[in-house]
Amino acid sequence: MRSANARKGRDGEKQAREALEKKGMGIITTNFRSQKGEVDIIARDGDTLVFIEVKAWSSYGMEDLEYGISAKKQRRIIETAKYFLATHREYNDMAIRFDVVFVSPNAINGGAIDGAAIRHLASAFMECV
Repeated sequence: MRSANARKGRDGEKQAREALEKKGMGIITTNFRSQKGEVDIIARDGDTLVFIEVKAWSSYGMEDLEYGISAKKQRRIIETAKYFLATHREYNDMAIRFDVVFVSPNAINGGAIDGAAIRHLASAFMECV
């Protein structure tokens, strides 16, 4: 079961990366880890550095996915973003944004990438970094 969930997560992240690149975002790195947590995708959107959490759930509807980013998960992402900025000072002058990309079962199972299959919530949560 764990490997199936890991594969679903990897597939969802791949779909999210492709959708973000189609929107013109430049992917800087993926699966960036610190002692505090992990950020699935770090990208550049113009003059903004974007830390992105990808949620790929096949057992829930798209409307249920928005409940998947708890305050604890947000804090881990924020702390990991702070670590990234401390170790990659070339990005310190950029604006920061925290996004969430929800990937529906249709996208994971090879469906078309569209508004229904992948939902990108820009500025999904905030923090002063």
